[in-house]
Amino acid sequence: MTTNRSPSAVLAEDEPVLARTLARLLEQAWPELRIAGVAQDGLQATELVLAQAPDIVFLDIKMPGRNGLEVAAAVVDEWPDGQPEPLFVFVTAFDEFAVAAFERAAVDYLLKPATAERLQQTVARLKARLAGRRAAPEAGDRAALVQQMQSITAPSVEPGERIKVIRAGVGNTVRMIPVAEVVCFEATEKYVNVVTPTGEALVRMSLRELVARIDSTDFLQVHRSVLVNASAILSATRDENGHYSLAVRGLQRPIKVSRAFGHLFRPM
Repeated sequence: MTTNRSPSAVLAEDEPVLARTLARLLEQAWPELRIAGVAQDGLQATELVLAQAPDIVFLDIKMPGRNGLEVAAAVVDEWPDGQPEPLFVFVTAFDEFAVAAFERAAVDYLLKPATAERLQQTVARLKARLAGRRAAPEAGDRAALVQQMQSITAPSVEPGERIKVIRAGVGNTVRMIPVAEVVCFEATEKYVNVVTPTGEALVRMSLRELVARIDSTDFLQVHRSVLVNASAILSATRDENGHYSLAVRGLQRPIKVSRAFGHLFRPM
């Protein structure tokens, strides 16, 4: 992203009619804005944004493959160092209460269907942010944004509902795994892999749901889909590309640290 060219945007919307309408309204409200591509699902949106490196991303909240919040988190997670991250605008069909939550992690939001008048306000905000931006966010700010996006959709759980033992099915057996013995949690599409020094087991819930049920203060987020028990980390090794990997007690394989969380392991 440079300041001597027209700004660019990627649109992510799984309904073609709405995508065309948004593109048309943007062309009218901001003729200089270049549409670098349109994605129809969350996985395609992630790949397109990382490939095109646009200044702005308009993200539908509910998309196949990955929702808009997950796309934004994935983009921030993999965004190259030294390059200003895109500005996110969420496009939602949610009520005002939900929109207020989404706004915490976005430059703006648009309620479907977008109108020309409302889009003018969005364009004004985006132009102001682009004009005032001097440099890329620090790594710590990037990590905070990832966590903020994830927390928006995390379920709320009363303190008394916290669990200390995880019940994980392994074949016909239910393993009772104390949270304190967990080395790391790894999120997959529909499950969380619970890793201990003696083995692994799957639980059928999202990482957000699991974190909301346990006391997660002893765990360190090192990737948007991985939490590691801080007391189990033995060392962090940095490769020639600036990526860190962790050696963890009781685990034979290294754990990759994403760029967003690499600052956690820099020497003091």
